[in-house]
Amino acid sequence: MCPEQTRLDALRQLNLLDTPPSDSFDRITRMAAMVFGLPIAAISLTDRDRQWFKSRVGVEHTSIPRAQAPCAQVAESTQCVVISDLLADPDYVDSPLARDGVRFYAGVPLTTRSGCGLGALCVLGLEPRGASAPEIAALTDLADMVMSQIELQHAIGRVDPVSGLLNRNQLLEDLEDLGRNTPGQRRLLALVDLAPSEQLTQGMSVMGPTFIDQIVQAAASGLRAGLGPGRTAYHVAATQFAFLGLAETDDATFLARLKVALNDARLRGAHERFVLTSTIGVAPFLAGQTPGSDVLRMAYSAAQDARLAGGQISLYSSASDGKQVRRFSLLKDFCDAFDLPGELRLVYQPRIDLAGGGCCGAEALLRWTHPKLGDVSPTEFIPIVEQTALMRPVTTWVLDHALEQLAAWHARGIDLQLSINVSAANLEEVDFVERVQLYLLKHRVRPEFLELEMTESAMMCDPVIALARLRALADLGIRIALDDFGTGHSSLAYLQRLPISVVKIDRSFVQSLDHVAEQARILVRTMIQLSHGLGHRVVAEGVETADTAQILNGLGCDEAQGYHYARPLEQADFERWFRQRRSAMRAATACAA
Repeated sequence: MCPEQTRLDALRQLNLLDTPPSDSFDRITRMAAMVFGLPIAAISLTDRDRQWFKSRVGVEHTSIPRAQAPCAQVAESTQCVVISDLLADPDYVDSPLARDGVRFYAGVPLTTRSGCGLGALCVLGLEPRGASAPEIAALTDLADMVMSQIELQHAIGRVDPVSGLLNRNQLLEDLEDLGRNTPGQRRLLALVDLAPSEQLTQGMSVMGPTFIDQIVQAAASGLRAGLGPGRTAYHVAATQFAFLGLAETDDATFLARLKVALNDARLRGAHERFVLTSTIGVAPFLAGQTPGSDVLRMAYSAAQDARLAGGQISLYSSASDGKQVRRFSLLKDFCDAFDLPGELRLVYQPRIDLAGGGCCGAEALLRWTHPKLGDVSPTEFIPIVEQTALMRPVTTWVLDHALEQLAAWHARGIDLQLSINVSAANLEEVDFVERVQLYLLKHRVRPEFLELEMTESAMMCDPVIALARLRALADLGIRIALDDFGTGHSSLAYLQRLPISVVKIDRSFVQSLDHVAEQARILVRTMIQLSHGLGHRVVAEGVETADTAQILNGLGCDEAQGYHYARPLEQADFERWFRQRRSAMRAATACAA
């Protein structure tokens, strides 16, 4: 006999309870009533405290209490139950069915392959009667038809319709079974990732919406052939497959089979005339000691490691996985940072006019104080955020708060230009120019006091769209700065078309000026002369010594920023620093006069 909790678990896994009526079940119920010539029939499922009717004839309500219900006896015993007269049966004389006028009951069990009784296919009459052997045989056949229908619906939820392979739900269930049947056994799970997202996007744009289905079907066929008989492949995500291996003796044998499976999948997909960069991640685990969802995640992490390393196959690394977990955790927590006061803030790094020595502007920089981790470096969280849709609200937050601060400074006589960083994702937003203009109007800041910084790589993501957005911003009077100049790969022909006002030389060139051969100075001088020739103002980043500042001034550089002048400062500290420097500059001017 199936334990009650196991029976309930089997019932719930089928996802039948409280589902809408189905013609496929209703036809069987009507046939059962016709075989017996009775007015009432039902497909009754035995829940924890009720009998719920998936299908019913001659019954208005959808469920009755489980207590004193004959169908519960059928489900518990998985035996046929016939009650000729409920009023003559001591177990059911006071049952709700008997009180409602039911006298006759016959039910046969609905039993899973593992022997758990789900409920009963039952017929009921208002007069006492018996049940012949042919009637019970017919009712049993109809119950088998009900179970076939249930199994069919269950299979639909376990088999992917495109690949024809078992899906992720089935894999997770099989991993649970492994834990129960072979606890502690050393196993391997391999995950095949067919292609990175950019290849899939390109393939769909070239070959149409059926491209994904075609490569999935080809890969499924290839994996079946590569794995051979006796080994099951699972379709666990849109373009990802998985299969299990036994690793008690030799990991190398399993890895060799992986390569065969991967290459065969590629070979069979070759007729699609599209190159896919497939990778495999392998996760070792002990059956029953690691949840199935974690095993699958580990295999996916290993597949991503293989992709990043430019290889085909990678074994799960806890260190690498820790980095992935941290990235995901940071991204999740960053979503909440907007609503938690004090987590996000702006700091400001001064920009110095090299000729006069005064502060002519500042760069607004985003900082994040995590409630548990403390200050998280922007070099860690900004690249993560840039890969998501969060970049839009981040830039909006920075624009709003930076321009609010700039307006406050202007009102107090601190007349500066303020520089704000934007990403490639921002340039792709159709309303980006309008949003920038909106916040300028909101805070009553003139456009010429705002400078937007972006890298060469950001401008090159989609050059046509980027050029249009930048020209629209420049037409408003906003200054455009090219950040990290010298580290990108764009052509000078393209750069001269950009409506930029400022070129910022990357710190990697600046920091080598005072201790590297003359070639470094020649390179920086050439950058400055080229930028001046195109009408751009030049800013040197990463200036950390007085010697470097002096060299840059001699090379004709216009502005500088870096630790030699000040680190990025909190708002109050920046104001204090600005006033002190302005006072010092005025005193120096008075002495010179």
